[in-house]
Amino acid sequence: MNMTVKTPWYAKMGAIPCHLEYPEGTMVEAVERIAQQYPDLTAYEFLGNKTSYSSLAGDIHAAAAALKACGVKPGERVTICLPNMPMAIDMFYAVNMIGAIANMIHPLSAEGEIEFYLNDSESVAAITVDMFYQKFAHIRRNTPKLRTMIVCSIKDGLKPLMKIGYQLTKGRKVAPLPKDGSYLTWKEFLKKGQGLSVEEVRVPRGKNEPAVVLYSGGTTGITKGILLSNLNFNALGAQVVAANPIYEVGDKMLSIMPMFHGFGLGVSIHTILMHGGTCILVPQFTPKTYADLLRKHKPNFIAGVPTLYEALLRVDGIDDLDLSCLKGVFSGGDSLSVELKKRFDAFLKAHGAKITVREGYGTTECVTASCLTPIDEYREGSIGIPFPDTYYKIVRVGTEEEVPYGEEGEICLAGPTVMLEYVNHPEETANTLRKHADGLTWVHTGDLGMMDSDGFVYFRQRIKRMIITSGYNVYPSQIENILDAHEYVHMSCVIGVKDPYKMQKVKAFVMLKPGVQPSDEVKKALLDYCRTRIAKYAMPYDIEFRSELPKTLVGKVAYRVLEEEEQKKEQTA
Repeated sequence: MNMTVKTPWYAKMGAIPCHLEYPEGTMVEAVERIAQQYPDLTAYEFLGNKTSYSSLAGDIHAAAAALKACGVKPGERVTICLPNMPMAIDMFYAVNMIGAIANMIHPLSAEGEIEFYLNDSESVAAITVDMFYQKFAHIRRNTPKLRTMIVCSIKDGLKPLMKIGYQLTKGRKVAPLPKDGSYLTWKEFLKKGQGLSVEEVRVPRGKNEPAVVLYSGGTTGITKGILLSNLNFNALGAQVVAANPIYEVGDKMLSIMPMFHGFGLGVSIHTILMHGGTCILVPQFTPKTYADLLRKHKPNFIAGVPTLYEALLRVDGIDDLDLSCLKGVFSGGDSLSVELKKRFDAFLKAHGAKITVREGYGTTECVTASCLTPIDEYREGSIGIPFPDTYYKIVRVGTEEEVPYGEEGEICLAGPTVMLEYVNHPEETANTLRKHADGLTWVHTGDLGMMDSDGFVYFRQRIKRMIITSGYNVYPSQIENILDAHEYVHMSCVIGVKDPYKMQKVKAFVMLKPGVQPSDEVKKALLDYCRTRIAKYAMPYDIEFRSELPKTLVGKVAYRVLEEEEQKKEQTA
């Protein structure tokens, strides 16, 4: 039985093609082609400042020239630790132009995490925003490969008058940077590349060569860099637009998903820029400002995690919000509950939208989405159908044996967006990327699901132990390792607790060492310790002290027992 050769539902209906042609070159070349075709169209808007495609192409070249002048060579890694802002886009494509690899990390990462990312990737250059520079400064001595440090500011992407306004308001809260020569400002950085032509700067690269590193926990929950190619991103862009024939050149995407995340970088940025759309760059937002952005910009497409849509439903004073501009609303990064979909669909209809929210599914091992609910065919609980040239199959857990339609097993997928490897983890690469008897290389996702006879896929749960909070992956073992290293802690266990807003929140259970008594002071000390080592979104909301932690028959901490206890507390509350 080989279900992967079955004619897909969408092919029968003629909705989207089964096969697409993909660009042969790099990501930056795909964007440059659009700049040549539509030079005057707006590529992105940032806090009131609009940038055309021709200007974007020039800015990318200037940044690429500066990187080359700084000595960055083809194949070397450059860490980009920025929110969604113009310099993040310029640097991402500039790194690609010179044949280097963009190492994308969360700007809210803790110091220890940044040190790991820099050393694991062996980054020779890095860029961050002024408000986060001190974290880099504190760990600089522990990152021997890092030669060049660039620091930009939000005001670097603003018009002159807005720069003044920013400096008088939010800019005043940013601590002055030391003038010690340890970094280059954005202006100083760009000056280094002046006089270099595009021909002198560009390094020819093929579609299958490495281009980007994104981070994920893979199948074991240990943070690893996922190495992705030019083809991975260009194929994704082509697939997303093919699955959305309503898309037109000039359409606007509200780009709020962060660029360190495959969903934000692959769908909300690169897909749009390689098809002549406009990205509305949002460096930070709240539910209230998100509603204001919808009102002000009237985007055609929005993409986000379920908690974003849940939060929007809670915002007051938006009865007059007109959403008739929307052509597509996409949900990913976490499961969209049937109840939340119904409520948000009703919200969209009440505000003039003629569409419903469409759920997708993907993994960072395939950049992001590889499956999406069709425009006019929704099946309750389904995450949709595979993109063109993408195959899904369900196998018995721990095997390569395909199960019948309707039976649950591990979700596996194959296609042009499949990663090259896990950086520095050949064994897990081999465990995750497996060539089956059909000759295709399949990603074993570690997720449980099923497929119906029409090819619609259904996600059930994650086989691997993982917490999803506000769309971010949190790996309990990492937090446990940090807690267990504290002098007060004998043993810890971290679980996800159901939360109506975040879907899950992080809770830690701690056994203290003999002689250390539970107290508010001890709890505060542990939480303060965690804040310097754990990203804000992954911080435990509470630490509960236990004299003993439940164990399995083989002596492992029975985290499921703790999960069940928390569920019972919620039911009786």
